[in-house]
Amino acid sequence: MPRYLKIAMDLAARIASGEIPEGSRLKGRSTLATEYNVSPETIRRSMSILSDKNVLKIMLGSGIVILSKENAIQFIKSFKDDERVADLRLKLAQLMEKRSGMDEEILSLTKQIIDMYRYKRSDLITPVEIPLPGKSPIIGKSIGELEIWHNTGATIIGVVQQKDIILSPGPYYEFCASDRVLIVGDENVIERFNAFVNGIL
Repeated sequence: MPRYLKIAMDLAARIASGEIPEGSRLKGRSTLATEYNVSPETIRRSMSILSDKNVLKIMLGSGIVILSKENAIQFIKSFKDDERVADLRLKLAQLMEKRSGMDEEILSLTKQIIDMYRYKRSDLITPVEIPLPGKSPIIGKSIGELEIWHNTGATIIGVVQQKDIILSPGPYYEFCASDRVLIVGDENVIERFNAFVNGIL
Protein backbone atom coordinates (compact mmCIF):
# COMPACT_ATOMS: atom_id res chain seq x y z
CA MET A 1 0.00 0.00 0.00
CA PRO A 2 1.44 3.45 -0.87
CA ARG A 3 2.64 5.51 2.07
CA TYR A 4 0.17 8.36 1.46
CA LEU A 5 -2.74 5.89 1.59
CA LYS A 6 -1.50 4.43 4.87
CA ILE A 7 -1.37 7.92 6.34
CA ALA A 8 -4.87 8.73 5.06
CA MET A 9 -6.17 5.51 6.60
CA ASP A 10 -4.41 6.21 9.91
CA LEU A 11 -5.86 9.73 10.15
CA ALA A 12 -9.32 8.47 9.17
CA ALA A 13 -9.09 5.80 11.89
CA ARG A 14 -8.11 8.44 14.47
CA ILE A 15 -11.05 10.61 13.40
CA ALA A 16 -13.46 7.64 13.40
CA SER A 17 -12.37 6.65 16.92
CA GLY A 18 -12.89 10.21 18.21
CA GLU A 19 -9.19 10.75 18.96
CA ILE A 20 -9.38 13.67 16.54
CA PRO A 21 -12.86 15.20 17.03
CA GLU A 22 -15.04 16.89 14.42
CA GLY A 23 -14.42 20.62 14.15
CA SER A 24 -10.84 20.39 15.34
CA ARG A 25 -7.91 21.53 13.27
CA LEU A 26 -5.00 19.36 12.21
CA LYS A 27 -1.41 20.46 12.50
CA GLY A 28 0.21 21.95 9.43
CA ARG A 29 1.54 19.79 6.63
CA SER A 30 5.13 20.31 7.71
CA THR A 31 4.36 19.20 11.25
CA LEU A 32 2.43 16.15 10.00
CA ALA A 33 5.28 15.36 7.61
CA THR A 34 7.67 15.31 10.57
CA GLU A 35 5.26 13.21 12.65
CA TYR A 36 4.90 10.57 9.93
CA ASN A 37 8.48 10.94 8.72
CA VAL A 38 7.49 11.67 5.12
CA SER A 39 7.68 14.61 2.73
CA PRO A 40 5.09 17.43 2.79
CA GLU A 41 4.03 16.28 -0.70
CA THR A 42 3.07 12.88 0.71
CA ILE A 43 0.97 14.59 3.38
CA ARG A 44 -0.64 16.79 0.71
CA ARG A 45 -1.74 13.67 -1.20
CA SER A 46 -3.12 12.10 1.99
CA MET A 47 -5.09 15.25 2.83
CA SER A 48 -6.36 15.50 -0.75
CA ILE A 49 -7.86 11.99 -0.54
CA LEU A 50 -9.61 12.72 2.76
CA SER A 51 -10.81 16.06 1.43
CA ASP A 52 -12.34 14.36 -1.63
CA LYS A 53 -14.24 12.04 0.74
CA ASN A 54 -15.46 15.02 2.82
CA VAL A 55 -13.67 13.75 5.90
CA LEU A 56 -11.86 17.06 6.27
CA LYS A 57 -11.58 20.43 4.56
CA ILE A 58 -8.39 22.13 3.48
CA MET A 59 -8.72 25.85 4.11
CA LEU A 60 -6.04 28.04 2.60
CA GLY A 61 -4.38 30.08 5.31
CA SER A 62 -6.50 28.47 8.04
CA GLY A 63 -5.21 24.90 8.12
CA ILE A 64 -7.13 21.64 7.95
CA VAL A 65 -10.54 21.28 9.62
CA ILE A 66 -12.11 17.93 10.50
CA LEU A 67 -15.62 17.74 9.00
CA SER A 68 -17.14 14.33 9.60
CA LYS A 69 -16.52 11.30 11.79
CA GLU A 70 -19.19 9.38 9.83
CA ASN A 71 -17.44 10.07 6.52
CA ALA A 72 -14.19 8.85 8.05
CA ILE A 73 -15.90 5.58 9.01
CA GLN A 74 -17.35 5.22 5.50
CA PHE A 75 -13.93 5.91 3.95
CA ILE A 76 -12.33 3.15 6.03
CA LYS A 77 -15.11 0.71 5.17
CA SER A 78 -14.97 1.54 1.47
CA PHE A 79 -11.19 1.21 1.42
CA LYS A 80 -11.29 -2.18 3.14
CA ASP A 81 -13.97 -3.39 0.69
CA ASP A 82 -11.86 -2.26 -2.27
CA GLU A 83 -8.82 -3.94 -0.74
CA ARG A 84 -10.81 -7.16 -0.27
CA VAL A 85 -12.02 -7.09 -3.88
CA ALA A 86 -8.47 -6.51 -5.12
CA ASP A 87 -7.29 -9.46 -3.02
CA LEU A 88 -10.06 -11.70 -4.40
CA ARG A 89 -9.22 -10.64 -7.96
CA LEU A 90 -5.58 -11.51 -7.38
CA LYS A 91 -6.49 -14.94 -6.00
CA LEU A 92 -8.85 -15.52 -8.94
CA ALA A 93 -6.12 -14.61 -11.42
CA GLN A 94 -3.73 -17.02 -9.68
CA LEU A 95 -6.32 -19.82 -9.76
CA MET A 96 -7.07 -19.17 -13.44
CA GLU A 97 -3.35 -19.36 -14.19
CA LYS A 98 -3.10 -22.67 -12.34
CA ARG A 99 -6.19 -23.96 -14.13
CA SER A 100 -4.73 -22.99 -17.50
CA GLY A 101 -1.57 -24.92 -16.69
CA MET A 102 -3.58 -27.95 -15.58
CA ASP A 103 -5.74 -27.82 -18.73
CA GLU A 104 -2.61 -27.80 -20.89
CA GLU A 105 -1.15 -30.73 -18.95
CA ILE A 106 -4.40 -32.71 -19.23
CA LEU A 107 -4.55 -32.04 -22.98
CA SER A 108 -0.93 -33.10 -23.38
CA LEU A 109 -1.45 -36.35 -21.45
CA THR A 110 -4.64 -37.09 -23.38
CA LYS A 111 -2.86 -36.63 -26.68
CA GLN A 112 -0.11 -38.96 -25.52
CA ILE A 113 -2.71 -41.61 -24.71
CA ILE A 114 -4.31 -41.24 -28.14
CA ASP A 115 -0.87 -41.34 -29.80
CA MET A 116 -0.18 -44.63 -28.01
CA TYR A 117 -3.35 -46.08 -29.57
CA ARG A 118 -2.12 -44.99 -32.97
CA TYR A 119 1.15 -46.89 -32.80
CA LYS A 120 1.03 -49.79 -35.20
CA ARG A 121 2.07 -52.65 -33.00
CA SER A 122 1.11 -56.27 -33.49
CA ASP A 123 -0.46 -56.50 -30.02
CA LEU A 124 -2.65 -53.40 -30.34
CA ILE A 125 -5.65 -52.65 -32.51
CA THR A 126 -5.15 -49.45 -34.49
CA PRO A 127 -8.08 -47.04 -34.03
CA VAL A 128 -9.71 -45.41 -37.04
CA GLU A 129 -10.80 -41.76 -36.94
CA ILE A 130 -14.11 -41.13 -38.70
CA PRO A 131 -15.45 -37.56 -39.03
CA LEU A 132 -19.22 -37.18 -38.79
CA PRO A 133 -20.92 -35.74 -41.88
CA GLY A 134 -22.59 -32.38 -41.28
CA LYS A 135 -26.04 -33.89 -41.82
CA SER A 136 -25.42 -37.19 -40.08
CA PRO A 137 -28.63 -38.59 -38.52
CA ILE A 138 -26.73 -39.49 -35.33
CA ILE A 139 -25.93 -35.85 -34.46
CA GLY A 140 -27.72 -34.85 -31.27
CA LYS A 141 -28.28 -38.47 -30.23
CA SER A 142 -26.50 -40.42 -27.51
CA ILE A 143 -24.30 -43.48 -27.85
CA GLY A 144 -26.71 -45.52 -25.73
CA GLU A 145 -29.75 -44.36 -27.68
CA LEU A 146 -28.11 -45.33 -30.98
CA GLU A 147 -26.90 -48.74 -29.72
CA ILE A 148 -23.66 -48.26 -31.67
CA TRP A 149 -22.06 -51.59 -30.86
CA HIS A 150 -25.28 -53.54 -31.46
CA ASN A 151 -25.86 -51.87 -34.84
CA THR A 152 -22.30 -51.66 -36.16
CA GLY A 153 -20.03 -53.83 -33.99
CA ALA A 154 -17.76 -50.81 -33.50
CA THR A 155 -16.19 -49.97 -30.14
CA ILE A 156 -15.83 -46.23 -29.58
CA ILE A 157 -12.62 -45.44 -27.68
CA GLY A 158 -12.75 -41.67 -28.01
CA VAL A 159 -14.23 -38.57 -29.61
CA VAL A 160 -12.12 -35.68 -30.92
CA GLN A 161 -13.71 -32.23 -30.61
CA GLN A 162 -11.47 -29.55 -32.09
CA LYS A 163 -8.65 -29.34 -29.49
CA ASP A 164 -10.32 -31.60 -26.94
CA ILE A 165 -10.27 -35.39 -26.81
CA ILE A 166 -12.89 -37.32 -24.85
CA LEU A 167 -11.66 -40.80 -23.96
CA SER A 168 -14.12 -43.66 -23.50
CA PRO A 169 -17.30 -41.55 -23.81
CA GLY A 170 -20.17 -43.06 -21.87
CA PRO A 171 -23.63 -44.06 -23.14
CA TYR A 172 -25.01 -40.57 -22.43
CA TYR A 173 -22.57 -38.78 -24.71
CA GLU A 174 -24.42 -36.95 -27.53
CA PHE A 175 -22.70 -36.55 -30.88
CA CYS A 176 -21.98 -33.08 -32.31
CA ALA A 177 -21.54 -31.99 -35.92
CA SER A 178 -17.80 -31.37 -35.55
CA ASP A 179 -17.05 -34.73 -33.87
CA ARG A 180 -14.40 -37.11 -35.15
CA VAL A 181 -15.07 -40.55 -33.71
CA LEU A 182 -12.27 -42.97 -32.84
CA ILE A 183 -13.38 -46.58 -33.25
CA VAL A 184 -11.74 -50.01 -33.34
CA GLY A 185 -12.89 -52.96 -35.38
CA ASP A 186 -12.18 -54.89 -38.55
CA GLU A 187 -12.83 -53.62 -42.09
CA ASN A 188 -16.46 -54.76 -42.04
CA VAL A 189 -17.08 -52.92 -38.79
CA ILE A 190 -15.54 -49.73 -40.16
CA GLU A 191 -17.67 -50.00 -43.29
CA ARG A 192 -20.83 -50.57 -41.25
CA PHE A 193 -20.03 -47.60 -38.96
CA ASN A 194 -19.47 -45.32 -41.94
CA ALA A 195 -22.79 -46.41 -43.42
CA PHE A 196 -24.51 -45.94 -40.04
CA VAL A 197 -23.31 -42.34 -39.54
CA ASN A 198 -24.33 -41.51 -43.10
CA GLY A 199 -27.83 -42.89 -42.57
CA ILE A 200 -27.37 -45.72 -45.07
CA LEU A 201 -27.47 -48.64 -42.66
